[in-house]
Amino acid sequence: MTPRERILAAIEHRQPDRVPVDLGATPSSGISAIAYGNLKKHLGITTGETRVYDVVQQLAEPEAWILDRFGVDVVDLGRTFNTGAEAWQPTTLVDGQAAQYPAWFHPEARSDGSFIARMKDGLEIAHMPGGGTFFDQTYFPYVDGYPENFKDLSTEMGRILWAALVHSPWDHAGDPGFWETLRAQSLALRGSTDRALMIVIGCNLFEWGTFLRRMDQFLLDLAAEPAKVEGLLDALMERHLAGLEKACRAVGDVADIIRFGDDLGTNTGPFMSPKMYRELFKPRHKILCDYVHKHTGMKTFLHSCGSIRALLPDLIEAGFDIINPVQTNCRGMEAEGLKADFGRDICFWGGGCDTKAILPHGTPGEVKEHVKRRLEIFMPGGGFVFNTVHNILPDVPPQNIVAMYEAVSEFGSI
Repeated sequence: MTPRERILAAIEHRQPDRVPVDLGATPSSGISAIAYGNLKKHLGITTGETRVYDVVQQLAEPEAWILDRFGVDVVDLGRTFNTGAEAWQPTTLVDGQAAQYPAWFHPEARSDGSFIARMKDGLEIAHMPGGGTFFDQTYFPYVDGYPENFKDLSTEMGRILWAALVHSPWDHAGDPGFWETLRAQSLALRGSTDRALMIVIGCNLFEWGTFLRRMDQFLLDLAAEPAKVEGLLDALMERHLAGLEKACRAVGDVADIIRFGDDLGTNTGPFMSPKMYRELFKPRHKILCDYVHKHTGMKTFLHSCGSIRALLPDLIEAGFDIINPVQTNCRGMEAEGLKADFGRDICFWGGGCDTKAILPHGTPGEVKEHVKRRLEIFMPGGGFVFNTVHNILPDVPPQNIVAMYEAVSEFGSI
């Protein structure tokens, strides 16, 4: 199989010839810039650059050598942007490693080692503490209450760190001819690689509520102010559908997968009851999925952290083909149970290695044993793409990263 055929076979619950692999096709399946730099040093790679394409999470864009070395089968269309040296500037990571930031990103260094990100008008929107390895949101426009109307919603969304400091290709969304450029570059990428192609679009609903109102306030709103929540969700959907229509028109016949996001789970269960999810979010998620399936051949991918087993039947009914990151260390998210109960209905993209305990703290031998056991559970019958449980974080020893991918290679096919 080609990499694209391998990925599509897995999503369609057909047995692929070997384990399909992702590293870095989404900002929830990637590697921190620090871990990436350490891996390069460990492997003796002295060429290329560590480019921090996602500045909020401080994630590196995987270079061609790592995609080839670890047999990665899928890439993000965003990598067709910011390809020249002029799009980048030198920076130093918190551990002293040299790296590169996008040319447009200019965080303000403080004397205590922390960094502040501001809008052009001076508004502080994000903060990274001294010694920290990602930025936290500091500006919540609706924290004191909902506006009378949502005429300024697009402006306020643009002041949230996830939009203001967005990764490629969306850091170019305001450029003249962006959609035409996206299509042309995506077609060129498809013509030059047989890897599957991913477009990361977002269209978050629950999460945008938390970004705008702050987590504590929005959780109270779900129970106490459902009418106001629905008003916000309707305003978000209007904007999401407009963007989704443009994305589908531009690359719906080029990309293989479209990635949505909405973190719905905590460590012990969903943020809301299944009933509340069905009333507020499921109908809107279904509209998004239905639009994609009606107008394109792309598969729908949902990133949702946490314990979401109770919501999986509804997420499947809403039309999601893929779930990520499969946080198996949360309550009710054990690999065996997920595969047995939902393995015929949704593709698990992740869950291949525990990034909380095993990958950062295990020995290489323990990592290999753990990964092979996960593959024995998830691989039969397709419905699985190998990825860690969320991103590879800075404290992961490079030898454990190598051991993880060696285990995938050694597992071979079923």
